[in-house]
Amino acid sequence: MHSAHRRPVNPPTGRASSATTRRRLAGLGAALTVTALTATALTAAPATAATRTAVTGTSGATTGQARLTLPRPTGPDQVGTVELRLVDHSRKDPWVPSVPYRELMVSVRYPARDADRYPRAPQMLPGAAAGFDALDNFGGKIPKGKVDWAGTLSYAHEGAPVARGRGRLPVVLYSPGVGDPRTLGTTLGDELASHGYVVVTIDHTYDASAVEFPHGRVEKSVLPAALAATGGDPAKVIALLRRTVDARVADTRSVLDAVDALAAGHDPDADGRRLPRGLAGALDPHHVGMFGQSAGGMAALETMHEDPRLAAGVDMDGVLAYEQDDHTPGNPFPVARSGLRKPFMLMGEEGDDHTTVPSWGLLWEHSDGWRRDLTLLGGRHASFTDAESMVPQIARQLRLPRSTVTALVGTAGPARAVAAQEAYLTAFFDRWLRGRDSTLLDGPSPCHPQIRFAGSAGGDRAGR
Repeated sequence: MHSAHRRPVNPPTGRASSATTRRRLAGLGAALTVTALTATALTAAPATAATRTAVTGTSGATTGQARLTLPRPTGPDQVGTVELRLVDHSRKDPWVPSVPYRELMVSVRYPARDADRYPRAPQMLPGAAAGFDALDNFGGKIPKGKVDWAGTLSYAHEGAPVARGRGRLPVVLYSPGVGDPRTLGTTLGDELASHGYVVVTIDHTYDASAVEFPHGRVEKSVLPAALAATGGDPAKVIALLRRTVDARVADTRSVLDAVDALAAGHDPDADGRRLPRGLAGALDPHHVGMFGQSAGGMAALETMHEDPRLAAGVDMDGVLAYEQDDHTPGNPFPVARSGLRKPFMLMGEEGDDHTTVPSWGLLWEHSDGWRRDLTLLGGRHASFTDAESMVPQIARQLRLPRSTVTALVGTAGPARAVAAQEAYLTAFFDRWLRGRDSTLLDGPSPCHPQIRFAGSAGGDRAGR
C-alpha cells in the first residue's frame, strides 16, 4: 500500500478521530495503511482463518464513477497473458494455519501474435477490485465506491499465442508492495512484454488486499488483523515484518519453480487449464530477473541473495531493514548485510537513495558487482506503480484537490515518470538478461531529466 509520508508505527491516541487515525506496517519500505480504530478495517479477515467470498457478475461503472486508462506499451510486440493458479504442497500457508499448502495466483505476460483476435484482459477482476476498493485504495485517499477499478483494461490479450521465431525468452518476475495486488504493476509488465520478455506478476495471498482465484473465490488480506494484534508493540511489529519477508521470499522461490516447469514444457497450473499456444517451453530459465515496488523490491533483492536462479534485480523504493521507518538504522536484511555480486538497481522517490536510507547504504557498501542508484525527482512512493497514471485521472474526474495527487505521486508528471521507469527498467534487463548494451545506464540522460544518478559502481560484468 501507499502513503504520502513514511511514519513510524505508533499506538493510536485520542488526538485523532477514527476516520483519520492511521497506522503503517513500515520497515519494508512499504505501507500497510489501515484505519486503525475502524472495526471494518481491522476485521477485513480474521488472523487465523481464510475469508472466502464468491463473486459473480461483471464490472459496470455506476453513475459518477471514474473510468481509467493505462499507458500504451511502447515495444514492437503485441502482448498476451494467462493467469495461473500455483499450489506449493511443500509448505503450509504462512498466514492461515488451517490451509496445509501455499496457494498463489500469478499472471504471465509474453510477446504474442494475432493478439487482436483475443480480448484485452482487465487490469483487475471484479472480486479483487472490490477488495482493493475496500482495503487499499491508495491509503484511503480515494473515495470508496467512486472508481470503476474493474473497468480498466490492460494491453494484454487473454490467451493469445506466443510470438514465433524468438527462441527462448528471458523472464522477469514482479512483486507488488505490502497489501497491494499484482495488478498495480500492469503498466510496467505490459511494457516489458512488448519488448520481448515473459513477465510473471505475483499476488501474495492473504498479504494482498484481495486475491481472486478461479470460479470467483476471493481471499482477503489478513494483515490488518495481524497488525492490530501487535497492539503497536515494536517487537511484535518487527516480528510481523520478518514473517512478511519470509513469506514473500518463499513465494518468489515457488514462482521460480513454476518458471522452471514452464521452461521444461510443463503446465504448472494446479487446475490444468490449457496454456496459450507456444508458452510451454518458451521460457529461458537461465536468464531470469526480478523487480518490485516497496516490499516487492525487497523481495527481489532478498531472493537474489538466497536463490541463484535470479540473475539481476531492481528495487523500486523498498527499504531493506526490519524497521518501522525507512531512515532508521538497524535490523538490516541478510542481503544488506552481505551485499550482492549480481547486478542490481535501486530506484527511489525523491529523497531516497543509498546515502539517506541506511539499509540501502549498507547494501551499497557491501556489494562489489555492477549497481546503480537512481532517484525520481518529484516522485513519491506510489509513483512506481500504476498509481502514477491513475491518480491524476481520478483526481480530474472526481474533482479531488491537487494535494491528493502530489501526496500520492508527487510532481514528476505521469507521462515523464512512466516513460523514465519504462526506459530504465528495459535498459537494465536488456543489459543483464540479453547482453544488449545501453548508454542510458552510464549516466544522466537529457531524455529523462527527472532521473538523478545518485550512485554508479561496477563494471560491465557481475559475479554470480
